[in-house]
Amino acid sequence: MPLQTPPLRGIHDERGAKFTEFGGWDMPVEFDSIQAEHEAVRDAVGIFDVSHMGQIHVTGPDATTLMQRLTSNDVTRLDVGDSQYAVLTDEEGIIIDDTVIYRLPDEDDDPTYLFVPNAGTDEETHERWIDYRNEFDLEATVDNRTDEYAMFAVQGPDAAELVAAVADESITDLNRFQAMTATIDGVECWTARTGYTGEDGFELIAPWEDAERIWSQFECQPCGLGARDTLRIEAGLLLSGQDFDHESNPRTPYEAGIGFTVALDTEFVGRDALDRAREDGAEEELVGFQLIDRGIPRHGYDITNTDDRVIGTVTSGTMSPTLDQPIGLGYVPSEYAELGTTLNVVVRGRSKKARVEPTPFIDTV
Repeated sequence: MPLQTPPLRGIHDERGAKFTEFGGWDMPVEFDSIQAEHEAVRDAVGIFDVSHMGQIHVTGPDATTLMQRLTSNDVTRLDVGDSQYAVLTDEEGIIIDDTVIYRLPDEDDDPTYLFVPNAGTDEETHERWIDYRNEFDLEATVDNRTDEYAMFAVQGPDAAELVAAVADESITDLNRFQAMTATIDGVECWTARTGYTGEDGFELIAPWEDAERIWSQFECQPCGLGARDTLRIEAGLLLSGQDFDHESNPRTPYEAGIGFTVALDTEFVGRDALDRAREDGAEEELVGFQLIDRGIPRHGYDITNTDDRVIGTVTSGTMSPTLDQPIGLGYVPSEYAELGTTLNVVVRGRSKKARVEPTPFIDTV
């Protein structure tokens, strides 16, 4: 099947971007260099086109019930303008996907939500919501609006100043995980103080047809998925399909280190299994590590103990541009998860010494 393209594919091409396939989309992986883009976000500000992310809109009298049953966190805690990180789990408590849920202004006095599934999962997620709604006869409208909206992420310590300069409304009073409608060059954008870099920043959701109009307002370093990956690894943030995968690397939120997304005092698919998992404790845990020896850890590399017995697998790894050190994430048995534990990572057939480190690897907002 042909790859889906973001609304600014041609604009990015003219700017000299290199492209890669990601989640069925043809996306810019870098504009200038991963190093330069990474440093721009850590030191000042950069902008990412993340229009490949899904957009599912849910409204109606039973919208809250539907969202509560299919996501792990407690959506009843959300007031209009609030958002939360959550996961979708199956009956066994295994992560299907992770997502951010936004509480939008009510429509026709009904609670209304927008949530963002990962790239390439929007159709499957939409069908899951529709099937569950129909099975339990809930009154809610569920629309897949992925092709209707562009999404941009303005990230970095100077992000608030840059967004405030182009928005008609004041956005600087928004706290982390708060959002509002802001008007930029006459276009209403859902503007959230969220991101995937470990820095302060905003994610803007705007109509697809107005994508170029919004993008052109931000005079800063354009950034691709390459820098987005190195930034999120430094911040210890997970990548769906890599740090967990429902089929190839099934994990519970407790194994993946995101148990804070689980509200066991609510009822959702997988809740009972996760209650048992919490009581039993995780046999394996996702840890951060730093290589002491020279080498770069990559996804799929073996992790061994000091006796060279394979005990786990690297899920994410990179040479940290900020730390100038090789870092990574991977699952190991819980007895090896204590900070300071010595491990080995097999890099191109050679065993490299590593040490379990706290995540995030850097100071984050």
